[in-house]
Amino acid sequence: MDNIQADEALSVLCERLAGQPIVLLTGAGISTASGIPDYRDAEGVRRGNAPMMHQEFVSSVQARKRYWARAMVGWQGVDAARPNAAHVAVSRLEAAGHIAAVVTQNVDGLHDRAGSRHVIELHGNLHRVMCLDCGARLPRTCMQEALEAANPALQEVHAVLAPDGDAHLAAHFLGRFTLPGCPACGGDRLKPDVVLFGDGVCPRVAQAAWQAAERAALMLVVGSSLMAYSSYRLCLEMSRQGKPLLAINLGRTRADALLALKVSQPCETALPWIADHLGVL
Repeated sequence: MDNIQADEALSVLCERLAGQPIVLLTGAGISTASGIPDYRDAEGVRRGNAPMMHQEFVSSVQARKRYWARAMVGWQGVDAARPNAAHVAVSRLEAAGHIAAVVTQNVDGLHDRAGSRHVIELHGNLHRVMCLDCGARLPRTCMQEALEAANPALQEVHAVLAPDGDAHLAAHFLGRFTLPGCPACGGDRLKPDVVLFGDGVCPRVAQAAWQAAERAALMLVVGSSLMAYSSYRLCLEMSRQGKPLLAINLGRTRADALLALKVSQPCETALPWIADHLGVL
């Protein structure tokens, strides 16, 4: 990895992005300026609640109650979040032809809200809910209405927000939590349309991300420690193909040894600067 100062690295990065199709890989760091907490510290160590495991969620009603109780309180942070300057810059760069595709690990939907059109959501989207029993789908706003109707006392609870619409909720609130059923079949296995820990990325989505990487001349990683293998494997593939791998990230990444260049600046500062200097309107 090139060992140069941050401001000089940003200029070099800008030069390397000009005139060739790139695939952008984004993580939680691009959304922190929108008020959504990230998962890890600068050393890549996870913080916050223990992650909900897929198998536990699908097999245990108590696990689903725990998830949805915290999600009911934490939803306000995701629902209120708006794209920040980094998301807007990505949309500008895409519209100008500098970005061929955005592959995101995020489930907040902020790239879509900012106007990006070629977004591949590796881990799904919190704004959708699915029934594991009958396959029905409903907007997360409808699920929130059902949660609040069944649990009016929780509406007044204020909790510290955690990543992905989660919240730090005291255990005594869980005992009196009511889990609403599916509006189509009445089942209690409603799940956010996201990839929980221990589950795999949808094959169709994984293929789309793989094809985007194959078509691109280089990959720019933005705001990700790359600790999730679903994203790290794309970096490995770019490296295997001999294509440059660049990053804008505060703190270390799992792929530091593979990077040709890393800019240690906030995404919401670096990406607008790049868009401006490439003459993007």
